[in-house]
Amino acid sequence: MYTHVGINVIDLEKSIAFYRHLFEHEPVKVKDDYAKFLLEEPKLNFTLNLSDEVRGNQVSHFGFQVKNTDEVMAQRDRLSGLGFTTRDEMNVTCCYAVQDKFWVQDPNGNEWEFFAPL
Repeated sequence: MYTHVGINVIDLEKSIAFYRHLFEHEPVKVKDDYAKFLLEEPKLNFTLNLSDEVRGNQVSHFGFQVKNTDEVMAQRDRLSGLGFTTRDEMNVTCCYAVQDKFWVQDPNGNEWEFFAPL
């Protein structure tokens, strides 16, 4: 079973480039108005749908829970090294748990967090 998430984007090329780096995978399908990433870990069917207008985070956020702070930092360093702006939040209380995390934003304003509960 795959979780499916489809988001609207205004610039398909920029969004494909961002998600190619975020997921470290190539899309399995690209059309003029659509792209699909199919990830095995986590099992995710993630699609980009071209739209004339996008207002940013229409959901609260997306994220990946990882094993520990070292993995949080490795992902942050990887994405920062690719030129993406990241925002750290270390030793914060969120969702009734203490976590180390960072945030990165896609070209349409959707926020992604990588976090590890402490």
